Amino acid sequence: MSVAGRVRSIGMAAPVLVFGATGGIGSALARKLARSGAPLHLSGRDGERLANLAGELNARATEGDVCDEAHLARVVAEATAGGALSGLAFCVGSIVLKPLARATVEDHLAAYRLNVVAAARSVALAAGALKAGQGAVVLFGSVAARSGFPNHSVIGPAKAAVEGLAIALAAELAPQVRVNAISPSLTRTTIARPLTENEALAKAIAAQHPIPRLGEAEDVAALAAFLLSAEASWITGQVFAVDGGRSTLRSKS
Repeated sequence: MSVAGRVRSIGMAAPVLVFGATGGIGSALARKLARSGAPLHLSGRDGERLANLAGELNARATEGDVCDEAHLARVVAEATAGGALSGLAFCVGSIVLKPLARATVEDHLAAYRLNVVAAARSVALAAGALKAGQGAVVLFGSVAARSGFPNHSVIGPAKAAVEGLAIALAAELAPQVRVNAISPSLTRTTIARPLTENEALAKAIAAQHPIPRLGEAEDVAALAAFLLSAEASWITGQVFAVDGGRSTLRSKS
């Protein structure tokens, strides 16, 4: 089957816009979508890594900072030049771990701005193109949104807000646009490296999961790709955990 045929078969003739494409989950998702034949428009802050990934996947790309409204608008404008999007994945986030006593007002505001406001603005700017393409949106929360962990008073509330945003957007944009969220547990990505590169700490955290390992970017990307596809055409307003059972089960150890 030709690339064009594969694209039509999964309902993705219009491009998928992937924010945070040079991150662990974003790049895994971009590669998975490219293998399915989906046309892509990639965005990230690291221009060199973005250009390399775009070249590898034969994708269009626009460098930009999602917290800068002008840059964000330029990314969306270039991605939607054809008038429609079949999907938008906001694979951008942060891991801010601090005791409550050390967390500052700026810590809280920065986490909310990056994880929630930038996600909302990206969807708002792309809404017309997503409606034209009968598209889907995937946002990313965290297991920390619903499970309490020490030192998560900054990132936990921000990720909980992402889950609330996904449900609100799903209601507002239905029926033309589907919106869902994925909430992973600790996953081996660049931003999680301070936790995962310490072997003893990584093993201890892995043991807290009923499936006793850390997540891989591909674990999360697999669900994201499905939610963006036509196969998920009756799924919207949901928050899915990809967390080895950590949010709902207790480890036997």
